[in-house]
Amino acid sequence: MQIRELTIAGAYEFVPRTFGDNRGMFASPYQEQALLEATGRTMRVAQSNHSISAKGTIRGVHFADVPPSQAKYIYCPRGSLLDVVVDIRVGSPTYGQWDAVRLDSTECRALFVSEGLGHSFVALEDDTVMSYLCGEAYNPSAEHGVNPLDPALGLPWPADLEQVLSEKDLAAPTLAEAEAADILPRYEDCLAYYEKLRANGV
Repeated sequence: MQIRELTIAGAYEFVPRTFGDNRGMFASPYQEQALLEATGRTMRVAQSNHSISAKGTIRGVHFADVPPSQAKYIYCPRGSLLDVVVDIRVGSPTYGQWDAVRLDSTECRALFVSEGLGHSFVALEDDTVMSYLCGEAYNPSAEHGVNPLDPALGLPWPADLEQVLSEKDLAAPTLAEAEAADILPRYEDCLAYYEKLRANGV
């Protein structure tokens, strides 16, 4: 397993070995030991999510209150997508910045997104499947969003795709509006929570 930390601290790319023959292919996108090596912690799995998206569909930018927020371990078992991590942690050295990783069913790359980070993606082809493990169960009252089309963020959506978004994501505030409304996670709170999880062996 190859591991790379993104330019956004707390987000990691994992590239597993793939084994192919005349029967097909095998890979192991999630390996607990690799996550422990990268982050100093394992991940409690409270929920698994599965979505299917048409080409051009953008979902996010989504995040949750810290604590506990919701760590995510993401991979793409069918199709391809561009996964984007946005640092929305107020006070972070990379606040307002993003990084992106292409996930697809060929290389089986995976992405770990720590609590407090914003997460979004765009499907690059029809019937793209995203599957991800969540460290906490979905809690609607603690969930928030930032508009993925916020020009101040400048997220890397391909210009040749017809964008498809939910009304909820289109109506989400810009990053500046979310900060003014005091709904964004604070960097110092996130760091303290990460340390607590490491100390608890989670």
